[in-house]
Amino acid sequence: MIIDCDVHQTWANGNEITKRLPAYFRQGFYSMPSGNWQSPIGVNRKDAKPDLGEAGSDPNLLRAQLLDRFGISKVVLTGSGILGLGVHANVDYANALARAYNDALIETWMTWDQRFFGSVIINPQDPRAAAAEIRRVGGQDRIVQILMCSGTRTPYGQRQYWPIYEAACELGLPVAVHPGTEGRGIANGFIAGPPSTYFEWHSNLPQNYMGHIVSLVCEGVFEQFPSLKFVAIEGGLAWIPGVLWRLDKNWKALRATTPWLKRLPSETIVEHIRFTTQPIEEPALPRHFLGLLEMIHAEKTLMFSSDYPHWDNDSPEHLFPASISAELRERIFFRNAEEWYRFTPIPAAQP
Repeated sequence: MIIDCDVHQTWANGNEITKRLPAYFRQGFYSMPSGNWQSPIGVNRKDAKPDLGEAGSDPNLLRAQLLDRFGISKVVLTGSGILGLGVHANVDYANALARAYNDALIETWMTWDQRFFGSVIINPQDPRAAAAEIRRVGGQDRIVQILMCSGTRTPYGQRQYWPIYEAACELGLPVAVHPGTEGRGIANGFIAGPPSTYFEWHSNLPQNYMGHIVSLVCEGVFEQFPSLKFVAIEGGLAWIPGVLWRLDKNWKALRATTPWLKRLPSETIVEHIRFTTQPIEEPALPRHFLGLLEMIHAEKTLMFSSDYPHWDNDSPEHLFPASISAELRERIFFRNAEEWYRFTPIPAAQP
């Protein structure tokens, strides 16, 4: 059995979201923030585009190419082109767009197949409005997580975001971040400055994940919210060991600066944070890859994701070397997500 934790759906009819906006936001005055870094090969697989609509807009094609082909029992839908609302200059528009998106998701995709599970999109610029949106729709059937952009003005451990985590804990939902907004809209880019190409931009994405996770730990978010669960989607894996080791080393010498931390930061990360497989780094020697999985405690922390229908999506058939154990495969492909999202048995898929 396989659970896919990152599938990007959209709608063939572009009005599905906009028609749910208040009238004064339906006039076409607003668009998503854009950046200077465009993929020369496009974002989506060409074969995932139906005759009408964009890639990821046809549930039948999605079923055929992903769920039915690979025997995937559940997918977590993460949207397409929507996370830019989190770095939009107009906060009121961003809040309205999040609400409209969530209603469209619940009223369409969530009714089309029992294997589809949803993510509540929120606008982290306005944490109180985001918390209200979580409470409004977070209890809906098969809503399994809260999702926000990884490109921000300030790191996610800071206290202005805590109302989001309070609402997440109330409903028992993990909070997830996904890349794509770095350097767009009001968001910061990367520490060294803006990159020149999409290649450089795409390679730098893990930088924001390092910053957010270190912030969450050092600001004491998990001490304040001991039941909080966090998911770092599509941020890579190879950087994780260095962050774990550096945090532990520095905590031993600098713990007086964070007196609320009572144990090794690495222990907090392994307990509270999960990572997804795509895009997975592939060293030339398989033993190095196996060593990476061991160093990040993959038997607990890693969940499978395909990133369908994006250009660099991963097939579960080719993801790992043959030498990986059956037990670890089961943890990564199924058990870790089953436990994290508290999935329960669901009926067979509707025709």
